[in-house]
Amino acid sequence: MKFRTHNNKGRVGALRRPHQSAFTLAEVLAALMFMAIVIPVAIEAMHVASLSGEVAARKGAAARIADRVLNGTLVTTKWDSGPQDGTVSEGALDFHWKLTSEDWKQTSLKILTAEVTFDAQGKDYSVKLSTVIDPGTTMTAMQAVQQQ
Repeated sequence: MKFRTHNNKGRVGALRRPHQSAFTLAEVLAALMFMAIVIPVAIEAMHVASLSGEVAARKGAAARIADRVLNGTLVTTKWDSGPQDGTVSEGALDFHWKLTSEDWKQTSLKILTAEVTFDAQGKDYSVKLSTVIDPGTTMTAMQAVQQQ
């Protein structure tokens, strides 16, 4: 609400404004400096979270592929034919796998390992999945059907 006041001489004076508050220059500069520090840190945190999410999703897919390779090899019993490798595509992504078998120390068992490698944002990652097999008791699905 605005009022007109009269001064001592009876003339109408200028409009009187109530006291207005504002930010000082120091407060504005402090806020700008705070934002200049916080915004780059927040953007970097978002970048790291994005990379972690992408790597986690691809590691899950690589683990599924390694599981399929191991299960397929166990059924067909082709692990003795030396190292095997190949490429599996899921969508637009390529996953390279390698299957190796080695003797387990001090026993007749073998360790069968499927390693799946993939690329995420310019870096190479890998997932290894292993199982222990007994070559003496393992048989193919066809042999199991013939014995029944």
